[in-house]
Amino acid sequence: MKRAGLILTLVAAIALPAQRPAKYFPSRDEWQRLPPTELGFDATKLKAAIAYAKANGGSWNFEKDQVRVFGTALGPLPKTHAATNGIILRHGYIVAEFGDTKANDPVYSVAKSFLSTLCGLAVERGLIHDVNDPVARYVHDGGYDSAHNAQITWKNHLQQTSEWEGMMWGKSSDFIGAEEFGTEQQKPRTIQPPGSLFEYNDVRINRFSLSLLRLFQTGLPDVLKTSIMDPIGASQEWRWIPYANSYVEIRGRKIGSVSGGTRWGGGLWMNSQDLARFGLLILNRGQWSGQQLVPAKWLADAVTPSEREPDYGYLWWLNTDKKAWPSAPASSFAAMGNGTNTIWMDPDDDVVFVWRWFRNDAMDEMIAKILGSLTTRGNDPDKKGHRLAMASAHFSRPTS
Repeated sequence: MKRAGLILTLVAAIALPAQRPAKYFPSRDEWQRLPPTELGFDATKLKAAIAYAKANGGSWNFEKDQVRVFGTALGPLPKTHAATNGIILRHGYIVAEFGDTKANDPVYSVAKSFLSTLCGLAVERGLIHDVNDPVARYVHDGGYDSAHNAQITWKNHLQQTSEWEGMMWGKSSDFIGAEEFGTEQQKPRTIQPPGSLFEYNDVRINRFSLSLLRLFQTGLPDVLKTSIMDPIGASQEWRWIPYANSYVEIRGRKIGSVSGGTRWGGGLWMNSQDLARFGLLILNRGQWSGQQLVPAKWLADAVTPSEREPDYGYLWWLNTDKKAWPSAPASSFAAMGNGTNTIWMDPDDDVVFVWRWFRNDAMDEMIAKILGSLTTRGNDPDKKGHRLAMASAHFSRPTS
């Protein structure tokens, strides 16, 4: 009987499906790694994916490319950057890591998604009542005095449909002129009413950043550090660097207004491990070890397709029509910057992937290889198919 009972126990154990590890959030000093098989990966296929990533490093060169592509710099730039590097997380654990993931390099427009998240904090704290409100109702520094600019809402800025007109730190919102804008200069066009046209425009994002600074009355890097990066255990090495000429006086203090990228130097400089922590926070609807750091509702709205550009939310890139990454779920989304620098998140499969300094056209194939390595798919049912599994109505702070 004992032998029969043992056999039945073994058979039952074999028949039971493997249980995925519980949700995990790393401490400041330790980040657990688990074998691929324990996280639902085929180890051989995952190893091939990492080999592919290492073989597809990018060629961005600060000295040769920066001014040629973007025009006259306003802030500092490093001489070099790390080779391609990255991290893959599942359920919060590190399943793979390659390259120098502790190199604090510029993340370029990944910073825009950080600005979006800080805007969510401004709403939560009552500094903004409703994203559909005109910015002019809150900010009175001359930037929204014209009849045109007075119509611009916070949501317009978040969706890059503001059509804000003016100068920011010596750069014109029209993007005209090779000296100031390099090969990415634009042709003259008629300005459109706010909210009617999507245009990726760093001058307008820098105006948005200054407007947030006016609300918080303190440097945005300080808000990010105390409200998000320190609570998630990030390093102390990251920096958000203003331009040399982007300082304003707030309550008698000179504070640098930071940019939404490194198009003209400066910007957010951060390592891949810290980016992965931020991605894990966002994937988990702003929750970290039981603490709600960013409103879940805000993050759901942030990855809701905008009317003018369905593959864009509140300064996040989406995969709504599977155009960006055909191999990825439509619910996946990313923070992306020049170089390329990417935090890609797959809510369906509970995966975060940070990849830095790679060939842009290699991303979809890399995603295909990662997802093709999974032996279990879609095993985070709370998020499956819903990006961040929340309704899409706009987020307002409760009046009470």
